[in-house]
Amino acid sequence: MTIADAEPDGAWQVLAFGCFGRDAMIFALRSLINRCIQHGSLTLVLPGGEQLTTGDGSGLPLIIRLKDTRAILELLLNPELALGELYMDGRLIVSGGSIYDFLDLLGRNMPGLVPPQIGRWRHAIRTGIDRWKRVNSEKIARRNVHYHYDIDDRIYSLFLDRDRQYSCAYFESEHQNLEQAQIAKKRHIAAKLLVPTGASVLDIGSGWGGLALYLADFYSAHVTGLTLSPQQLKMAERRADEKGLKPRVHFCLQDYRALSDTFDRIVSVGMFEHVGLRSYETFFKVISRSLKPDGIALLHSIGRLDGQSATNPWIAKYIFPGGHMPSLAEVLPAVENSGLIVTDIEILRLHYADTLAAWRNRFLSHRADAAAVLGERFCRMWEFYLAGSEVGFRYGGLMVFQMQLTRKIDAIPNTRNYIAEEESRLRQLEQAAAKHEAVMQLVHSR
Repeated sequence: MTIADAEPDGAWQVLAFGCFGRDAMIFALRSLINRCIQHGSLTLVLPGGEQLTTGDGSGLPLIIRLKDTRAILELLLNPELALGELYMDGRLIVSGGSIYDFLDLLGRNMPGLVPPQIGRWRHAIRTGIDRWKRVNSEKIARRNVHYHYDIDDRIYSLFLDRDRQYSCAYFESEHQNLEQAQIAKKRHIAAKLLVPTGASVLDIGSGWGGLALYLADFYSAHVTGLTLSPQQLKMAERRADEKGLKPRVHFCLQDYRALSDTFDRIVSVGMFEHVGLRSYETFFKVISRSLKPDGIALLHSIGRLDGQSATNPWIAKYIFPGGHMPSLAEVLPAVENSGLIVTDIEILRLHYADTLAAWRNRFLSHRADAAAVLGERFCRMWEFYLAGSEVGFRYGGLMVFQMQLTRKIDAIPNTRNYIAEEESRLRQLEQAAAKHEAVMQLVHSR
């Protein structure tokens, strides 16, 4: 099964409905929304026609309609899960704005996006038991990757940039578009890696191959890219062939735990979120043994600003099963136990929110194409995913960190000036490469 096949399971809720009176549920729902929304304007229209209004009347007057009575119970018992399920099933309708406007309203009113009352208790319990979840074995990891990344390949072309960078972009200015910001992200990472010409590089979670091809192109690096997605592997290999980089880039379908070689540089972008909390020690020990003594590694991952927290249950069920967004306090002990040295940490706060906004706008502009491929329910699910994730980075304590790691304390210059200097050099090379490509396209078009 993949993400496109996900179905809600709510049989237990049908049984629970008989234990509650309708008036009591409406009273509880009124209390819930009044606690959730103090600023803004929200009207909740129930199946029987009752209207529950909350907020101070400011801002966009949003209207939420619930299409069946059972939805009330689902929202009361597990709002973090039910909200997304109701929207993707068409049982919760937003008018006066979009689902993003509604989630943005919640984000501006709810610290950490944790609902009050029973929702806060459920969240605390999930966070408490999160560290005891089973280890993401190689089999489970492959299944989780297949679930999200091996849906119809056309979907990702509808909202990602041309290079298919499916991770946080780096917006150097507010005037940059998504294409420019994703190139800036690769440039920023490459600068931190200090890649020598012809170096051996390992890319853990290489996706569709964009970063590996960038390093092979601009540094003549010999890059090994690991992925667990057959679809990503197929496209990455084709792209390497088209760019004439196949002799220097090798993509393979392999788990990071099976590594036996050593490399001058190791990079991992947007993969660590899938490792799982109980596998952090293993992950960094693999990095340590696979990195040459004078090597440099760079980890780019989603994290949390507000301490340990369980993954949102809707995201865990429908989007990224087995995923965990760690706080630095959860990551650093595993790094220290591996013998690696943290030489630099950069926190990218709102870059992913801006990336997700660009993805959401692109997806919505191609929504009809997506519906033709995977249906309306998938489109509502994907829209909720992109909107909810953006709100999470704006209000819910999410961020992205870039952690630079070495085995030797003197492997990195004493100041960070080298990053800007290398970015400037790469920018000139990119411009020259773009001009050359434009000339070649003009020649071939004649």
